Amino acid sequence: MGRESRGAALAMLACVLSMGMPAGAVSPIPNAAAVRSAGRWRDASIDDYRKHLAELQSLVTACAKTRDLKTCDPLLVGPDDRIPLGSGADADHRLVRYGWLRVLFSKAEEPDEVPGTNQDAKASSQPLSNQPVPPTTSKLLQDAAQRLASDLEQTGTAATAMPAHTSERSTMAAVLAGRDFRDLEQTSVRDTVLERVNNWLNHLIENLTRWRARSAWVGRILVWGFILVVCVALVWVLLQLERRWRVRLVPEQRTPAPAAVSARNWQLWLEDARHAAAAGQWREAIHFVYWAAIARLEARRLWPADRARTPREYLALIAPDDPRRAGLAALTGSFERTWYGGRVAAESDYRRAEQIATGLIEGGSA
Repeated sequence: MGRESRGAALAMLACVLSMGMPAGAVSPIPNAAAVRSAGRWRDASIDDYRKHLAELQSLVTACAKTRDLKTCDPLLVGPDDRIPLGSGADADHRLVRYGWLRVLFSKAEEPDEVPGTNQDAKASSQPLSNQPVPPTTSKLLQDAAQRLASDLEQTGTAATAMPAHTSERSTMAAVLAGRDFRDLEQTSVRDTVLERVNNWLNHLIENLTRWRARSAWVGRILVWGFILVVCVALVWVLLQLERRWRVRLVPEQRTPAPAAVSARNWQLWLEDARHAAAAGQWREAIHFVYWAAIARLEARRLWPADRARTPREYLALIAPDDPRRAGLAALTGSFERTWYGGRVAAESDYRRAEQIATGLIEGGSA
């Protein structure tokens, strides 16, 4: 920022301090919900307000004496005060802002400019030489101390309540009832939730920025950690979507490979299972009835044809929310116990496996 810009900012601040309005006067809150969402004010009683003004007087005195970063830190000013105008529970409130003091503290580290040393102003045109000389930062600190003292003195006077504005409210209600405002709608719950999430994220980012200013490595760890968590979550979601939809990308006209299970009709597998069951070969019958179900599901394009898969790999290809997953899991467990585990199969084991396979072949959840 150039010297002319700093001078203009100081002049504007001096105008605010030297306005004819009372030093302790404050403006009513235009939108309390919007102010609260910013998180820069607090509800304070009159006693808290007096204590805050006394603390600010001490801060201004210390800042004017040392003029360094430690004593002139704008964060020392604290939040704005929202004070009641009466003693009742439904009393109106006023918001006392200290933004002007924070701006002054941010300028207090710089030394005062001596009039006549600005070479750029000398080289400027003649009309600029008639502009008033902005006050120095030391003068602004003195004015700030006087304003805080006046505010503290006015806290002893009784506050006047704001008028009800009944006629104005009725007029505004009549205007809002007109046809021009007929399509207005109240804020939905979704918009409210999104606004709260947005405010929370803004507050989180603001805190991260403060931590980064105090300790650079802590801020970097928090920022990059947040980015890493978001990236990992996105990758996980994409992998789940890809796993769920990849089996549906197989063209319908694709014929299975000669070695695939579906290359042999599922009815033939089921017929072999019944022949083995008639001969009392329950282990072989469960084996055939399992592959009959796999051939039927593969013929329906539930997954790409590939004979190299294991039973567990076939089961992993079905989405968790697929109603056929439970039946195939039970049939796979029975097949693995009898065929690979060496467990002796009985007729009841085959009947149960055939019942599950029939449900899968007919398209149900078994």
